[in-house]
Amino acid sequence: MKWKKDPYFDSIDHIHKSIDLKPICCLKDVIARNPNGCIPISDVSKRGLEFDVKIKVARFLRQYPSIFEEFTGPQYNLPWFRLTPEAVEIDREERRLFEDCKEDLRERLKKFILMSREKMLPLKIIQGMLWYLGLPEDFLEHPEENLDGSFKLVELDDGLKGLAVVSEERVLSVLQRNAMKKGVYFGEPREAIEFPLFPSKGLRLRRKIEDWLKEFQKVPYISPYEDYSHLDPTSDIAEKRLVGFLHELLCLFVEHSAERKKLLCLKKYFGLPQKVHKAFERHPNIFYLSLKNKTCTAVLKEAYRDKSTIERHPMLRIRNKYINLMQESEVILKRRRVNNRPVERPKYDLDLDSEDEESVEML
Repeated sequence: MKWKKDPYFDSIDHIHKSIDLKPICCLKDVIARNPNGCIPISDVSKRGLEFDVKIKVARFLRQYPSIFEEFTGPQYNLPWFRLTPEAVEIDREERRLFEDCKEDLRERLKKFILMSREKMLPLKIIQGMLWYLGLPEDFLEHPEENLDGSFKLVELDDGLKGLAVVSEERVLSVLQRNAMKKGVYFGEPREAIEFPLFPSKGLRLRRKIEDWLKEFQKVPYISPYEDYSHLDPTSDIAEKRLVGFLHELLCLFVEHSAERKKLLCLKKYFGLPQKVHKAFERHPNIFYLSLKNKTCTAVLKEAYRDKSTIERHPMLRIRNKYINLMQESEVILKRRRVNNRPVERPKYDLDLDSEDEESVEML
């Protein structure tokens, strides 16, 4: 199946600006947590790798004047940075939202862990997914405040520390809940559920592939929260379980999308096949692969084509506000470049044989 460009998904700002927004929010948090509300550049200048900033940190901060305000420090004329009043207000709103929606965000983390093979994950894997789940970067540093009794800190076999979820309650996937609402699913074992399909304009599939996809829809649906150890990994039912897992995973994420390469670290702990990335390509009516920003981003089409079926993530509104400030920064920098253009000076005739020169000699 050939990849087909879809301008609609390539134009969604909060998906494609998320790559730059993450380091912005990390640096914003460092400044906001400082008791003085400001930091010298020396505090972060050598931490670019930690924040995933590929250029000098000072230059990166200066790219966003509507978020970071630069001033000269009290000693040695070093540059210091603080948040602009607009960024301070959004940061406060973000913290209030986290407290108000803590239960919802905690439930998303719980579901993420419950989809794993052993119902437990290393802390380093969870830490890498906090941005996608909409949780603060320091979430795991305060387990007594952020986790309830269903979570348990554990030691894993490979010496790593992990987080487990203890729950006997049956968890339904988004797909199951929507199918129940429509009256086409009753929760019986090995019952089929069809995935909502959203073909991109101009996408044409071969007849053989269309026939296979129609039969694939009739295959029994295995929830990502159910045991799958008995499945033949080469069967269509295992393929459907994989697609169901990816569908549920993207439903939990803020932008309902993720860089495809960032999901590869999940293979070991979620029982995913070696070529899990191929599932996005085999199901272009469910997922879209965007190649913007020199990376491959997997997008769940249903979240944007039928917004009534997938719950909007509470953190998305906050991130859109930060993105508006990013766009405002582009305007500010453009205005500065225009104002700093060199003024064209009038050209003077410096010919020594000019009439003016002759008149001087006559005097």
